[in-house]
Amino acid sequence: MRWLKFNFVGAIGIGLQLAVLGLFRSALHFDYMLATALAVEITVIHNFLWHERFTWGDRRAGSRWESLTRFARFNATNGAVSIVGNLVIMRALVGELGMNFVVANLTAVTVCSVANFLLSDRVVFERRAVRGG
Repeated sequence: MRWLKFNFVGAIGIGLQLAVLGLFRSALHFDYMLATALAVEITVIHNFLWHERFTWGDRRAGSRWESLTRFARFNATNGAVSIVGNLVIMRALVGELGMNFVVANLTAVTVCSVANFLLSDRVVFERRAVRGG
């Protein structure tokens, strides 16, 4: 069930990322690499907020500090995979092969999603050890 929730949030995130990418690239004429990096980071923030409350809502943070720590871990793991993965794939598909930037971005998001789920489940929203009494 968690995988479905993760993909539901991811689908919303894809829509957001494509909208932001389109805005930065087409309307504001940013370079496709800068537009991609900014769109991914905005989406990472969006996805963290949804994952913390919805996807991994059963593993609630015990405090605001823990939530901020999780956000830092999410950015360092999912953010890094997403930004590096997206930039490398976009460079290859758009820069080298001349593919449409929207199709290339969808490809990049798909490739990064499995790694991001595993990192989220095992590193960011890990189960807390239950202490015996």
